[in-house]
Amino acid sequence: MKPSWFCAATVCLLSALAATSSPAQGYPFSQRGSVTQNVAFTTIAVSYGRPVARGRALFGALVPWDSVWHPGADSATRVTFSRDVLVEGKPLRAGEYSLWVIPREHAPWTVIFSRAAHVFHKPYPGARFEVLRVDVTPEQASQMESFAIYFPSVLRDEAVMQLHWGTTAVPLHIKAPFQPHD
Repeated sequence: MKPSWFCAATVCLLSALAATSSPAQGYPFSQRGSVTQNVAFTTIAVSYGRPVARGRALFGALVPWDSVWHPGADSATRVTFSRDVLVEGKPLRAGEYSLWVIPREHAPWTVIFSRAAHVFHKPYPGARFEVLRVDVTPEQASQMESFAIYFPSVLRDEAVMQLHWGTTAVPLHIKAPFQPHD
């Protein structure tokens, strides 16, 4: 059995270390964000990091063309669907996924849903975890300094989930056709 002074000294030392290490790290560059949207009887929840443009050139520079990119910062963006949905007309089963994008300069962008949901933003977990790939044409939009995911349109059992950073917005059309039993 250790003397009580040893235990007290250990607690004091650990408390002092914990108190001094937090401020030294400062505020994170990218804050965490989340959005939850009900579409008919389906709940869609998104959790992601929000990188800030800070005057940088984004697509084609910071985010290279034709390479897999994680839309967000730090931990991979996670999207959860409470029920089966259609994304751009293609079926996606209920579950939790990480989100990845291949931006292209002169062609539609590819959005990838991966079953490797709890991963960091690098490296890409690989094709073996892919569940769905859809091609989406990006749109010009007003300037968005911090990366954002939101739902600008929700109507009955359809919605648009938009990925938006800088002056580029990527709309994903989602249909939630679930009908409850009477």
